[in-house]
Amino acid sequence: MTTLRSIPNFHLYGESQRSEDFDFVHVELLSRRSARFGWVIDPHAHRHLHQVTAVTSGAGEALIDGEAVHFSAPAVVLTQAGVVHGFRFKPPCDGHVLNFTEDVPAGVPDAYGTPADRLARLWSRPVLQLTPGPAFDRLIALLEALTEEEALARPDTRTAQRALLVLLAVELSRASAQEERFAAVPLRRADATVAELRGLIEADFRTSRRLADYGAKLGMTADRLNEHCKRATGVTAGHLLRQRVLTEAKRQLLFTDLSASEIAYALGFADPTHLSRFFRRYTGLTPSAFRSGRATGAATGETDVEP
Repeated sequence: MTTLRSIPNFHLYGESQRSEDFDFVHVELLSRRSARFGWVIDPHAHRHLHQVTAVTSGAGEALIDGEAVHFSAPAVVLTQAGVVHGFRFKPPCDGHVLNFTEDVPAGVPDAYGTPADRLARLWSRPVLQLTPGPAFDRLIALLEALTEEEALARPDTRTAQRALLVLLAVELSRASAQEERFAAVPLRRADATVAELRGLIEADFRTSRRLADYGAKLGMTADRLNEHCKRATGVTAGHLLRQRVLTEAKRQLLFTDLSASEIAYALGFADPTHLSRFFRRYTGLTPSAFRSGRATGAATGETDVEP
């Protein structure tokens, strides 16, 4: 039986993965690790770590789940835990790289949720191309303060780091809104049911595609689950499940040498043609065309994922 290949997972890039991570914050100069690897950070993921890369000088290209995005300073690249990413920097290049475990931004709730809620609204726009000025200066000042807290390990360092992460999340939200020319970013608490659903999907999407199974675990019917997700996120539960399957198929096509047939069976499709039909419906490409970069058309649709 074919199993999906693992994308390289690190703790920090180049360091062995840890089985569990919690209450972890680390900041370093961008040049410190990138120069050591020839300014090329190959595609990889961090199982437990979110990452914020603030580029203060130079330029480069970020590869986020197979999509290449060019950036030049000042810019911020936001990477959610589990997302495959890499970089090609054009030296001289510098800035700060912040890594933190998922529990840290969830630990300081306020009237609008937590820093994790604010950051969750930014993952879909992973590269913020900013403009020089006070807003970016504030971001860098917060990263430098986080660096100082880590280096000096003073009393209540963890409390100070969490407070700084609150401010960092606020400034990133403001910077994103400014770039999009919105006056404000409406915030609301993350929906607990959707968060639990995402966790269930992450654990079971390779083997379970029936919304009724996920709904049963959450104490609701498939229709009610779809309606709840639509109200909370703007998309259905079926969409969330489908996108996770699609993302994994893309990762395997881009970062492994498994054949499309092997990927299809490993993802629970009954036949490789089912994967091809599913993949083309939601990307406009066959798996082989996606792998080779050739476009073959586009189509759209809204149905549950079928194996």
